[in-house]
Parts: sequence; structure tokens; C-alpha cells
Amino acid sequence: MIRKELGLFFIAMGFFTRIPMPSWVEVNSERLNQASRYFGAVGIVVGGISALVYVIASELFPSSIAIVLAMIASVLTTGGFHEDGLADTADGFGGGWTLQDKLSIMKDSRVGTYGVLALVFALLFKFVLLSEIALYAPHLVVSALIVSHCLSRVLAASLIFSEAYVREDASSKSKPLAQSQTLNELAILLITGVLALWVSGITAALGLCALLLVLRYLLIWGFRRQIGGYTGDTLGAAQQVSELTVYLFILALVS
Repeated sequence: MIRKELGLFFIAMGFFTRIPMPSWVEVNSERLNQASRYFGAVGIVVGGISALVYVIASELFPSSIAIVLAMIASVLTTGGFHEDGLADTADGFGGGWTLQDKLSIMKDSRVGTYGVLALVFALLFKFVLLSEIALYAPHLVVSALIVSHCLSRVLAASLIFSEAYVREDASSKSKPLAQSQTLNELAILLITGVLALWVSGITAALGLCALLLVLRYLLIWGFRRQIGGYTGDTLGAAQQVSELTVYLFILALVS
């Protein structure tokens, strides 16, 4: 049982980061679906790496430089996986008129105007929010990084449970992606987020959870209206928007 769960965790880690999986881990569509229970745990790892870089860099440089280095660390760890999803979603939703157009644009490896703008504003907003948190409560930056990376992935992955996976047609080839989620997997995912928030020391946790529930509803409404469900790209966009929302909430608490 322990070996199986470790394998699922490493599958989640290998799928969402550049950290290599052990050679003994077997990957297939069923195990990838099961691995969605650990997407929040992967967020803790990514956030932890980013936070560690911030702590070390803040001993040598001003907080603004430390924050930039922490942001770079998270992007290098994930390979820009979620940022790519945000850019593709912005291009598809902004440039496509029909469902087919939107899905085709989102599959295009090139980044358009909407995607560039979404990335620029998201990264700029992330830097400003973290800088302001560091100004008011420097000790909370580490917690903010870890909790935001965890909760944002919990929210994004939870969409798999309730929403329909969308692709161009039944025979369309797409990147591997978790396309189903059981109640047990959702429960483990949510427990991970609750535990991360509990140990973070962030106050008004219930308020943050309520805000993320509202955000989840709004994202679902938007995705259904645009394409009728979710794709891998929209999950990446949901993660980025959720991460920014957590930073914004924490800043509102301390400012």
C-alpha cells in the first residue's frame, strides 16, 4: 500500500514538475487519474522550494530580489507548466469564436497577444502582491508561498471531479491528463489543503476557504460558458488565478 501511494505521489510529481520520477514507477491513464489525490501535495513541494529560495536570498539581497528569485525557482521547478496553461487559455478564450476555434488555438504551441498579456499581468501582479506582503508581514511570505501553491492546485484539481473533460473530437490526441476523480481522491486532495492551511499560521482560514469556493464557482461558470468543461490548459489557468487570489487575501489581512 505504501509503495502504491508513493508511486502515485511520484507520478503527480513527475507530471507537474521537472523533478524526475524513480525508475520503478509505472505510469498509465488509470494511475494518473488516481495520482490527482496528490496534486495538492505537489503544490507543497513547489511552494516549499520557492519559499526556501526566498529565505536564503533574503539573507543576501533586498526582499524584492528574493521574491523574483523565488518566482523563478517555482517556474523552473514546474517548467512553466501552469503559466503555459494560462497563456493558452487566454489565447483560446480571447481569440476564438466557436468551440472548435478555441480548442484549436489552445493546442497551438505559439503564444498570441492575449496569452502574452495574461502572463505579463499575472507575473507582475504576483510580484507586487508578494512584495506588499513582505512589506507588512515578512514572516508570512514563506507561508503564503507554500499555502498558495498547495490550495491553488487543490482547487484546480477539484474541477476534475465535477466537470467534463473537453477535447476537439473523440479521436483527438492530447497530452496525458487526469480525466476522472473519485470521491476518495477528492477527499485526500481536500484534506491536504486543509492541513497545509492549518499549519500555516494564516488567520481567517474559513474566510479564505469561502473565497476559494466562490472563485471555484466563477471559474466553472466561465469554463462551461466558453468550452463546456475543462482542459489541461484551463486547469493551469485555474491554478494561476487561485494562487493570485490567495496572495490577495493574505495581503488584505495584513495591510
